[in-house]
This record gives sequence, C-alpha cells and structure tokens, in this order.
Amino acid sequence: MVESLTTEYKKSFGKEAIISLVAFANTNGGVVIIGVDDTGQPCGVDIGPETIQRYINEIKIATYPQLIPKVLVEEHEGKQVILFEVGEFPVKPVSYKNRYYRRIHNSNHIMTLEEIVDLQQQSLSISYDAYPSRAALTDLDTTLLTRFMERVNNRGRVSLFEDLNKNMMKLKLIRDGKLTIAANLLFGDPDFTIRIGRFKSEATIIDDVVVTSPLFAAVDETMTSIKKHINLSYSFDGSRERKERWQYPIEALRELVLNAVVHRDYKSPSDIIIKIFDDRIIISNPGKLYGKLQIEDLKRDDYVSSLRNRLLAEMFYLTGDIERYGTGYLRIREYLSGYPEVLISMEEMGEFFKVELHLTTPQLTPQLTPQLTPQLTPQLTMLEYTILNKLASFPAYSNRDLSKELAVGADTVREYISRLKLKGLLIREGGRRYGTWKVTTAGLQLIQKHLIR
Repeated sequence: MVESLTTEYKKSFGKEAIISLVAFANTNGGVVIIGVDDTGQPCGVDIGPETIQRYINEIKIATYPQLIPKVLVEEHEGKQVILFEVGEFPVKPVSYKNRYYRRIHNSNHIMTLEEIVDLQQQSLSISYDAYPSRAALTDLDTTLLTRFMERVNNRGRVSLFEDLNKNMMKLKLIRDGKLTIAANLLFGDPDFTIRIGRFKSEATIIDDVVVTSPLFAAVDETMTSIKKHINLSYSFDGSRERKERWQYPIEALRELVLNAVVHRDYKSPSDIIIKIFDDRIIISNPGKLYGKLQIEDLKRDDYVSSLRNRLLAEMFYLTGDIERYGTGYLRIREYLSGYPEVLISMEEMGEFFKVELHLTTPQLTPQLTPQLTPQLTPQLTMLEYTILNKLASFPAYSNRDLSKELAVGADTVREYISRLKLKGLLIREGGRRYGTWKVTTAGLQLIQKHLIR
C-alpha cells in the first residue's frame, strides 16, 4: 500500500492528520488511516472509550467550515487502525486554523491567495468576469457592440431586442446596473495584451506585434498577424480551382487563440504570448487549467470543460465562435488529422498553460508554391506609425505631449517608443530633458511607404 491523491498514512493522530483531511476536502476527498507507517505497514493505535469522539472534536474545532469525517475502526495484521474519510466538501475552501491546503499527487500543499479565490468561485459557481467593472456603457466601442449584436441575432441562439441596454442586461453583461468585467474585456479597454513574435531562433526576433484591442476584435487581429508569418501554399488536382493549404490548419490555430482568450486568468497582469518559429508555434496564456481539468483529460473526446470565465465563453458561443462547451480540443484534433506532419503538445509551466504545434517534417512538397517569405522589414502597428510620424514632424515632443495628443497612457507611449528604438527606427539625441528625437532613414522610409499605401 502506498500513499496517493486520496490516501494518507499516519502513525498517530495529530495536526498533520487534520491537514490531510482538509486537503482532501478541498480536492477530491480521501481517507486518512491512523496506525499505519509511511511505508503502508500497520503499527496499530491504542483506542480508548473516548478516543474516537476526542479526535472528531479536535477536527471540528480546527476546521472551518467544520469537517465531520466518517470513522471506521479496522484490524490489519492483528493491529487496530482508524480510518477517517471525507468527501470533496461542497462549500470550499476548507481551512485548518485559517490556512488552506489542497492535495497534489500524494502530498499536501498550502494554497496561494489566487488558488483560494479560484476555489471559492468554483464552489459558488461564481465567474470572475461576472464581477462589476469600473467602466461605463459610454466607455465601450459602439461599433463593436453593434457588430456583436448582429452576429448573435444572425446565429439565432438567442433573440435580442433593438434596445442596447436591454440586450446587455439579457446577456448579463450589465448586472445590478453595472457593466461586468466581461463587457469591458469584450468591447472596452481590456487592459491586457496579446504579444505575437516571429523568431528565427530563441534569441533572434524578426517581428513583434502587440494586440491591445477589445477581445471581440483581438481574436481576428491576432489571427491576421499569425497568418502573415506562416506559409500558404497552392496545389492543383486537375480541376479549374486551385487548392490552398496553410502551413498549419487555420481552424486549429483560431481555436487555440480562442481558448487562450476565453480561459486565461484575467486577474494575472501577464500577457498572452504567441511565438512563431520556422518549425513551431507556441501559445502561452496566464492561468493553468481551471478546476479539476487535467492535461490528460484534454486528450480524451469526453472531457468535461471547466470555465474560469463563464460570460466570455457564453458570448463567443452566442456568436458561433465556440460551437459547444468542452469540445475545443476535440475539434483541434479533427483539424490536425489532415496535417499528419503537425504534432500538438501541452504543458503547465508555473502559472501558465502552454500549447505547441510542431512541424515534424520540412514543407518541401514540389507542387506547392509558398506565398509568403519571412518578413525582414519591421512590421509596425498603427500606433507605432503614428508615433513615428509625429516625432518626424515634431522632434521635440515629450512623452507627455504624445500621450495627450494621441489619447493614450504615458506608459503605453514609453513602451512603443522603446520598441521603435529597438527596431532601429528611432534614436534620442541629447539628454532626456533637452534632447530631441531623430527618426532614422529606415524609419522615414517606412513612413513614406505607409503614406503611399
């Protein structure tokens, strides 16, 4: 007999036995067996007339909500042992003297504040994105909202009204008169980014794009950026129509981007990171798998999804971007079935969930003609172009001047100026206080190219 996710051995009853019961209650339930050593060998325990009741009282006093385990006394190899059994507690988390534990494999681990909050939300079926936001309805992008409502109506999964406010309340994007976090993430200022990098090696980056749009637009913008850096090939099978084939199945990539956006932990300040190499694409998003979901579950066709952000999932379901909850990885495997050269792997690293699509063979099929080659010219976002153009005309502008004129935060201006400098398009002449900006020749050429376009 060995200790496991649901079994713990203790030679005697004490603090550690109660902690194990708490960890079991916060996970999948389990049994603590008193009178057995760590190797699983019975050593026995003395049981007096009040022993069991005294142990139960100690467990009740030390735990909140109070745990009252089932108790059995058994005999193993001629020695008496006590079994304390608890199921998964319905209202979690359970604490031992105001400290919270969970069971991982065969040991107990103290929970972080984030894990405590997540477990409480799961237990009460509360979704983080349903909490009220500080944003107001006037802060939202009305164009995106209109597009969203049209798509929902066209999909037919729910019927909406002409009144925007009523629609928002019906969809629970407004609750108790306040916008939810989901509404702000979808149509307002989400205060998060998706970073997409094209790499030649781990240390050499060719292009870097930052998507800061509301979620409803961010998914499409992210897919557009990804498509710029993967190959599109054509083949002919004798018919008049040519067939196109992307280097990776686009549907699978979109599903992975949607998964990252819908299931990421929005309490984390970290970004979604997408790295594109010659032979692989890696998507990392903040937040490990939610609830009881494990990586092995995602490899099965009957896995049950756990939703960290219920409202976000519901909104993308209503637009048809999500076909059915808990089928994302099933569809990804179906899309990949036509790409035997592409393998998928998943892992949890720290507080991130990472998915990788990896090419096992070079794409050298003779009849296929690549449409795109790696872009060595820096690709700029609209905000980068705007900043570059402004500084070409007004080299004495400060970060505060740019922030005020472009109506963006000072931190955003600093970040984008730093990117332009790293790309060799902008340099600072003189000190911070009295210096001026100089747009390099390469930067001026990009501005001219953009204006001609």
